[in-house]
Parts: sequence; C-alpha cells; structure tokens
Amino acid sequence: MASDVLLEVEDLRTYYPIRGGVLQRTIGQVKAVDGVSFVIRRGETFGLVGESGCGKSTVGRTILRLVSKTSGSVKFRGTNIYELNKAKLRGLRPQMQFVFQDPYSSLNPRVKVGDAIAEPLIDHGLCGKAEAMERAKEVLQLCGMAPYHYDRYPHEFSGGQRQRIGIARALILQPDFIIADEPVSALDVSIQAQIINLFRDLQEARGLTYLFISHDLSIVEHLCTTIGVMYLGTMMELGPKCELFANPLHPYTKALLSAVPVSNPETRRERIVLKGDLPSPANPPSGCKFHTRCPLAVEQCRTEVPDYRDMGGEHYVACHLV
Repeated sequence: MASDVLLEVEDLRTYYPIRGGVLQRTIGQVKAVDGVSFVIRRGETFGLVGESGCGKSTVGRTILRLVSKTSGSVKFRGTNIYELNKAKLRGLRPQMQFVFQDPYSSLNPRVKVGDAIAEPLIDHGLCGKAEAMERAKEVLQLCGMAPYHYDRYPHEFSGGQRQRIGIARALILQPDFIIADEPVSALDVSIQAQIINLFRDLQEARGLTYLFISHDLSIVEHLCTTIGVMYLGTMMELGPKCELFANPLHPYTKALLSAVPVSNPETRRERIVLKGDLPSPANPPSGCKFHTRCPLAVEQCRTEVPDYRDMGGEHYVACHLV
C-alpha cells in the first residue's frame, strides 16, 4: 500500500440485529453497511454521498469505533484500530475526530462552550486547566469566534456558530483526520458557504485529511477531491471528483447528478427521476441492490451481484451494464 495512505477501509460491514419474540431472539439483521472498501490519502478530502439511510453516517461512526463493525478492517496509518485495546485506542483518539451533524445535540446545554472545547485537553492529560483555557480561546478565534464566547452556553448561539464550536472542539487536539457528518445540512446557504470555506482554510493551514459525509453533491463538488457514491449500504461508484462529474458510469450516480442545480439558467439538464422507494436494509433486493429502481435493469441485475471493477484512473463501479 502506498505510503501516503492515511486510512484504509476494506470490506467493512456493520449489521444491527432485529430482535423479536418473548425471549428477544435475533430474527434478522439490518445491513447498514454491507461490504464497503476505500482508501483516503493524506491531505485529501474524501466525499461520501448518497440518499438518507444509505449507511454514510454508519461508515463514519464505524471507522472511529463509535459503533462496532460486524466484519472487515479499518486501518489508520497501517494499524488495524479494531485490534487495539482500550488504552491504545484512547491514545489514538486525539488523531481522529468527529464533527457531528447536529451541533446543538452534540453540546451539553449546561456546560459553557469554552469548557466543552477545553475538556479533551484536560481529559487526555495534555495540559493544565489554565493552558487548556487559553488554547480553547485560540481555536475559537481560528474558527471565526471571539474569545469572550468562551463563557457562553450553547443556547446563546446560532446554528452556524454552534457548528463552528463543534469544529473547534474537534480541532483542539490537533488531529490528522476529521470525519464531518453532514456538518452544513442544517444551516442556511450563506452560513454553509462560510463553514465550507472554514474547512478548506483549516485544511490548508494544518494539512488536515477529511472524510466529508453529505447528500449535497454541489457541496461535495466544491470541497472534495475523491467521491464515493453509496446506495443501501454498498459502494456503487468511486473515483476522482473531476472524473466522476464528467463521466459518471453508474445509473444511480447519473440520477443523483441530474438533480444538482445548474447555476446557468440557459443550461438544460435531463432530469432522471427514480421510481419507487428505497428498499429496506433489513431485506435488501437480490442481485444488484439498485435494480428495483434502475431504469436500465436487465435480468442479470436481478440475480447476480455486480463485481466492483476498476475502470482505469482509480475509477471504480459496480454495475453489469458498464
């Protein structure tokens, strides 16, 4: 594996048991993540996109061991994090941080935001309380806030300010890798632009690596270098941003791209409307999971699982028709 690879995810599966009956026995499984593989190189922003319920957030949480995997491997700098004991995993935590989708629910309403930001430094024994307070004020300023915001509570801030606080809390430990789970989906468009630019500025200043989870392809196009498209827990297509937007191969990717608004009013794009609802991950379709909604599906799609193939230029696709 190339030396510049920071994170390697191989055949990752995360299943949740379905329990029923008087004894609450396992009667089925929700296949939230079902065989996902990708690598993220140092300094790049990897975008993970797809409809709500496709397993994007579960991938991020499984990578950081916030939820447990069913099978597969997650390697950070060549080390399988699922083989680490609690002490070694705790030592690795500062290098891998998470920015949550809802900034308000991820903050304790009874704790001052400055104390919430400084807490990880004290908890990991990296410095004393006075130094932690000063460093928290510095990172607040780095994220576009003022030092006097340290003593305020979460309810005193707007949505955009809370998200900046969430980013500051992730940055305080000076991580190498940040997973951002739809960090701008609940924000106004003008605030979205500010937060996206903040992510880019921080990446340039600190050499950060991101896994950016989103359902908004226009934001992903602006921020990411590599994009993976998920559907029902499976990676359907993966490739460099320019290649994926210029030459999408999977019918699902084409449908997603057709829904992206075009800035030029004179430009017309054929809208591909998918019929039917997203199948249940507890009972996924046989063969290609997308065949129940694919306008091009043939009999082979209904019976055989497509191979995940390299089409050249690090562009991968799982489709019988390509």
